[in-house]
Amino acid sequence: MKHELLEKLNSGQAKIGIIGLGYVGLPLALRYLEVGYPVLGLDIDQNKVDMILEGQSYIKHIPAQPIARAVQAGTLEVSTDFSRAAEADALILCVPTPLDKHREPDLSYVISSMEEILPHLRHEQVISLESTTYPGTTEEELRPRLEQMGFVVGQNIYLVYSPEREDPGNPDFNTRTIPKVCGGSTVDCLEVGLALYGKVIDRVIPVSSTGTAEAVKLMENIFRSVNIALVNELKTAFMKMDIDIFEVVRAASTKPFGYMPFYPGPGLGGHCIPIDPFYLTWKAREYDVATRFIELAGEINTSMPYFVVQRASEVLNENAKPLKNSRILLMGLAYKANVDDDRESPTYRIMELLEQKGAEVFYNDPFVPVIKPSREYARYAGRKSVPVDISGYDLIILCTAHDQYRDIQATSFKTPVLDTRGFFQEIPGLIFRA
Repeated sequence: MKHELLEKLNSGQAKIGIIGLGYVGLPLALRYLEVGYPVLGLDIDQNKVDMILEGQSYIKHIPAQPIARAVQAGTLEVSTDFSRAAEADALILCVPTPLDKHREPDLSYVISSMEEILPHLRHEQVISLESTTYPGTTEEELRPRLEQMGFVVGQNIYLVYSPEREDPGNPDFNTRTIPKVCGGSTVDCLEVGLALYGKVIDRVIPVSSTGTAEAVKLMENIFRSVNIALVNELKTAFMKMDIDIFEVVRAASTKPFGYMPFYPGPGLGGHCIPIDPFYLTWKAREYDVATRFIELAGEINTSMPYFVVQRASEVLNENAKPLKNSRILLMGLAYKANVDDDRESPTYRIMELLEQKGAEVFYNDPFVPVIKPSREYARYAGRKSVPVDISGYDLIILCTAHDQYRDIQATSFKTPVLDTRGFFQEIPGLIFRA
């Protein structure tokens, strides 16, 4: 019976169900549509479903035209009704895996999605989890639930883990060209998983187990977290020596071997780097292993907003102004340049710390015109981006290096600028580093 599913997947006739239509799920759905698969999107957010049905995109770097064409052609269906999972031959879970308030893994979205589809699953389906998580999640959380429903994994239903590797806004790589790692619960599961992704991804890399695939994603992001922490720490040391860390990185990058550039900033943002390393830290405790590098990197990176606020106070003091009651503009709310993704953005923490010290804080971001509700910063929901007024503030802090800001001439600023990204050329008394 596996052969029937393989034939559907390999021929492009399989109906692909995408659960979670966010920054990972929506581009993945569009890629399957591009190849010719019919797609069923499931999401708990009725607003997203309505926008797709109207042929609109709610993610800035994803155009609306392919969505509208697919809806009109009937190849893309979307719904909040998870009972429709029975219609799909493959179900790919692309839901968030945040940390809770104790910085421990929160699998509630994964588990609730699985619980929603469980009563509607049938024989000869493949379930793929793409959400970043700790090694063992697929076998410890998903597989037992399938078996409790009477399925035999690897015989009449197939289970794989294939971590997402989306990089929103990156012009050099997209869903098709980013190699995809895939691990299966059994050998037959892996075979089905490779067929699931083989026609839509240029290169699929099989690994020996779901746990290995889960570990691959964590290693990738821990590598980045640790190296970003290192360069952030070097920034604070070099600044004391009156050395520009950005010039150092640029010069070091000319070495053609043994070096990879990482750039400092105001802290970590996005849904991966600030969160994923702690999934391994949490799991490692189960094995009585201390992950000291990961925890130290986390401490350094989460301290950077405090460093920015300290530098803000110093720059204001140089201009004979206190931080309290100062009008401060934060340029950039998204966690990285040229995207509308503000998840875990360090700008929020900078905003909060400045306001706690009595400053009046505003923000500008052409990609985030209005702040949407979030769990941690719900109080900022509805706050709107203001125009960049280079003379209406006591201090401007550049937090995100959007390309639109390149139109601004640094010498035109009428107020000090604290640059956390090395975006502007340093100008004594006007453009400062943080």
